[in-house]
Amino acid sequence: MGAVTEYVDVAVPVRTVYNQWTQFEEFPHFMEGVDQVTQISDTMTHWTTEIAGVTREFDAKITEQIPDERVAWTATGGVKQAGVITFHRLDDHHTRVTAQMEFDPEGLAEQAGDKLGVVDRRVKGDLKRFKEFIENRQGVETGAWRGEVPRPQP
Repeated sequence: MGAVTEYVDVAVPVRTVYNQWTQFEEFPHFMEGVDQVTQISDTMTHWTTEIAGVTREFDAKITEQIPDERVAWTATGGVKQAGVITFHRLDDHHTRVTAQMEFDPEGLAEQAGDKLGVVDRRVKGDLKRFKEFIENRQGVETGAWRGEVPRPQP
């Protein structure tokens, strides 16, 4: 099982950063290899990705969502991955976005890529592009979803 933790500091208030992150269909604008994300319901998304010439489709379920704090997910069927994005208010105009993911690389190419740090660099690049995306919008998000998804009870 591979794991990655990366963060980026964004010169935008936490509410705006969180609001933009909830706009999953905008992810292809800043996530490398993500061709399309479709919001199926408040808690389900459908992803189409292409990485190293391999196209994959999978669903991801939002397992926890707390406005201005966190969004957690797990893939359902096919791809094995889960993670959480957390939002930390640094001051009135700055936010730290932290991505933590666990994944199960499939096949030799993905396993080698994991060992070489390809996923870490990809996540770091995605966060950098997100920073540029929201900061270039002059702190105005493309939309927002302020609903809550409670943490599953054991």
